[in-house]
Amino acid sequence: MITLDDVHKSFGSNDVLRGVNLHVAKGTSMVIIGGSGTGKSVAIKSILGLVTPDSGTITVDGTDVTKADRDAFLARFGMLFQGGALFDSLPVWQNVSFRLLRGSLAKPKEEARAIAVEKLRRVGLTADVADRLPAELSGGMQKRVGLARAIAADPEIIFFDEPTTGLDPIMAGVINDLIREIVTEMGATTMTITHDMSSVRTIADHVAMLHAGKIRWTGPVAEMDSAGDPYVDQFIHGRAEGPIEAVR
Repeated sequence: MITLDDVHKSFGSNDVLRGVNLHVAKGTSMVIIGGSGTGKSVAIKSILGLVTPDSGTITVDGTDVTKADRDAFLARFGMLFQGGALFDSLPVWQNVSFRLLRGSLAKPKEEARAIAVEKLRRVGLTADVADRLPAELSGGMQKRVGLARAIAADPEIIFFDEPTTGLDPIMAGVINDLIREIVTEMGATTMTITHDMSSVRTIADHVAMLHAGKIRWTGPVAEMDSAGDPYVDQFIHGRAEGPIEAVR
């Protein structure tokens, strides 16, 4: 479904992506791990066409992302943002149905609200939450609203950017389980960026380690612990000593 072939991207003298090669099969869950500043977010933005690579190609379902019709292309994606990115001035149901009220997917308000309520129910929130404002919700509830919005239009591909950031371990576990259940039900192709190894083990079918702008290792999550790569080993066990230098 998603292929990155020798993708390079620099910002001035900062070489962020240095020949990334990655393949994500249709209907599978790929999790990208790696330290801050290694290029994970730039890779995601490049797939979405928000950043144009300097060289290399990126295809989604066989189509070069730089040549795709933007509206139709982006309509295939859902996104759960790291900080929630909910609109403070809109009630929860309008946040969830934001895409459904606009553009080519526009639906009548009543239908859009009904879909929003159903998606909220799917992530464990009751119908009375629909008319609240985001500020009235806890961090965990806001994350669930963000997840409901990501799946509202039944996308083929979903990106999760640090889905458990800012959550306590119990709520993080709840969100991880929800993501796994929902993507399995939908049959969606997913890519997740995370530092949370519990998320990796719950969500991933395959894992890719991105370091210094290149994929160091990729393989099934079941083989991650025995990968034999010192970068992967240091990262997944959180060791201070190893080839990855901690910024002091």
